[in-house]
This record gives sequence, C-alpha cells and structure tokens, in this order.
Amino acid sequence: MLSLCRLQRFDSEIVISTKHIRWLKVLVFLACLVPLGRLAWKAFNDMLGANPIEVITHSTGTWTLVFLLVTLAVTPVRRLTGMHWLVRFRRMLGLFAFFYGCLHLMTYVWLDQFFDFPGMLKDVAKRPFITAGFTAFVLMLPLAATSTQGWIRRLGGKRWQRLHRLIYFSALAGVVHYYWLVKADVRVPLLFAAVFAVLMSYRVAKYLSDSRRAGQAPRARQEAVVAD
Repeated sequence: MLSLCRLQRFDSEIVISTKHIRWLKVLVFLACLVPLGRLAWKAFNDMLGANPIEVITHSTGTWTLVFLLVTLAVTPVRRLTGMHWLVRFRRMLGLFAFFYGCLHLMTYVWLDQFFDFPGMLKDVAKRPFITAGFTAFVLMLPLAATSTQGWIRRLGGKRWQRLHRLIYFSALAGVVHYYWLVKADVRVPLLFAAVFAVLMSYRVAKYLSDSRRAGQAPRARQEAVVAD
C-alpha cells in the first residue's frame, strides 16, 4: 500500500499527493460500509439467528463505538508517525460513527420499541445503560451538524475545536453504555475502555507537556534579557 501511494518522507513527515488522498478516501469510505453490507447480507440470507433485533442492535452499537475510537485515534497516530494527511479522514470517520449511531438508535426506536415514545422515555429515565447510550448519541448531534468547512468558518477555529471536544464525552458515555449493558462477560467493554483510556492519556500528557514548554519559554526569554 505504501509503495502504491508513492509515499515520500520530508523532515520526518510522510506526504501523500492529493490525487492519492482522493483514492484513499474512496477506499476508506467503502471499507466503512463493510459492517453495514455484512449485516445486510446476513439479513438477506436469514443468518441473523433467533433474535435478529439483538444482533442488529449489538452490531450497530459496537461499530458506533469503534468509529468513535478510531476518530479519536487519528490525532495521536498522525503526530507520532508524521502522517499528518490522516487528518483528512477524521471527518469521514466521525460521520460514520454518527451514521452507525443513527442505525443503532433507529433499531431501538423502530424494531424494538415500535415508536412507543412514552415507553422509551421511561427506559431512558429508569435504565442507566439506555440513559448513557442516549447521552452518547445526543452529544454526537452537534458534532455531525457542524462538521462542514462552513461551520468551521462561522464558529472560528478555536470555538469549533472546543465544541468538538464533545467527542471525548460521547465516547466515554458509549463505553459506559456498553459496560452497563453487558451483564456477564465484560471483557469486550473493558477492552474498549482501555483503548479510550490510552487515547485520553495521550492527550493529557500532550497538554501537560505543551503547558510546561509554554511556561518555560517566558523564563528563557527573561534569563536571556538578564544575561544581556
């Protein structure tokens, strides 16, 4: 793949041409549709088992969380590897997280509850794992709505970045939702929790490192003035 994309390295940064970025975006887009295609193929061939609603709900929910964590992984991976072009895929990955989240919610609203909104409101209030899942979805709404370049210009870069930090809380709520949902074997939810913890630990460490450097810079300038 690397040779096909004609990668070049300049000053520890891996650069890919715009033409190859476009082709990669098509491949990534198609790859993101694979879970849905697999689910549709199983449904068409009557392979969803005795409880198809549960299978669809579990699959769409799992892939929502996968795409949230992959979206969060873009920043540390691009910084650690020098592949800064990865940022061009972050919006697509985030929107696919929202897409699978919509499918997950619609499975619950339509196939499970048959649009019984009073019953769903009771579920949200009384069942903690549904409350956490609903919270995760609601937090994704402003992220999806403001994912365009136009909204970045309207909000300004800094405000847009602050708003899109909601993804941290959405992913956290999603992990909690999955953990509370699983009653016996919690190994997979804990794996998601571990990945989320690693991704957030990197961000905390980077923030502390940047703050320390910012604090050292004025002291260095003061020492230079005193030395002069």
